[in-house]
Amino acid sequence: MIKEIINAIYPISAHSLKEIMSVVKYEYHDKGEVFIQKNKPNSKEYFLLDGICKSYLVSREGNEITIAFFNSKSVISPHTIRTRNNLSILSFQALTPLKLAAIDSTIFKQLMTQDIEIKNFANTVLSNELICKIDKEIDLATLTAKERLIKFRQKYPLFENLIPHPDIATYLGITNVSLSRLRKNIK
Repeated sequence: MIKEIINAIYPISAHSLKEIMSVVKYEYHDKGEVFIQKNKPNSKEYFLLDGICKSYLVSREGNEITIAFFNSKSVISPHTIRTRNNLSILSFQALTPLKLAAIDSTIFKQLMTQDIEIKNFANTVLSNELICKIDKEIDLATLTAKERLIKFRQKYPLFENLIPHPDIATYLGITNVSLSRLRKNIK
């Protein structure tokens, strides 16, 4: 499955894939488990093989604010984006049971310096992450809540049936009550 994920982002040779596979370790996390905690060390790169998770922050008032969702067969935000001084700047929580393939980020960086295909794959992941963040910022600034929900449904077709609605609401930048009203009006 790692091969599928990589090839969907930036196809690499069997040799480069073998290099990555030689350093992968598998992790399993239960629904609700926070597997990366803000202000705690984390030195891994992750392929999300199965499940759904979110990245989030906690506001000063103690409310969770969902930053992003990650679905099966994807890559979780790269280490260089989600850490400062090897401490996570975000928390990540399993919204369903998760199966992850993890690679120590230092080892992955070494692979990048030794293999141009792996470097190009990693750079494409970074570029895609940046595009997603900018698209979300633009959507929050320019779309109505209704339009954001419609776009969310297009991007994540089954999520409303699988994950908590408060997580969706904070991702969309609205209250849970507003989300409930919108869901009744948009079928």
